[in-house]
Amino acid sequence: MKNMLKFLFPCSVLAVGIGLNTAVLMGKPEYTKKEKKGCIACHTKANSKDLNDVGKCYGEKKSLDACKK
Repeated sequence: MKNMLKFLFPCSVLAVGIGLNTAVLMGKPEYTKKEKKGCIACHTKANSKDLNDVGKCYGEKKSLDACKK
């Protein structure tokens, strides 16, 4: 039983972490239509999942107006 927990606990933590990050990193075309900005407004380059500072802020606040510097 103890050996089983040593295996299952890290696997479950990893699965939850991947699930949370996948949901956060998914960009959607609806955001582009809503904000009337191109992909590079939030991403480091087109077709990239890497977010810049504005993209990270948008992920939290869901509004580009709240993320303007």
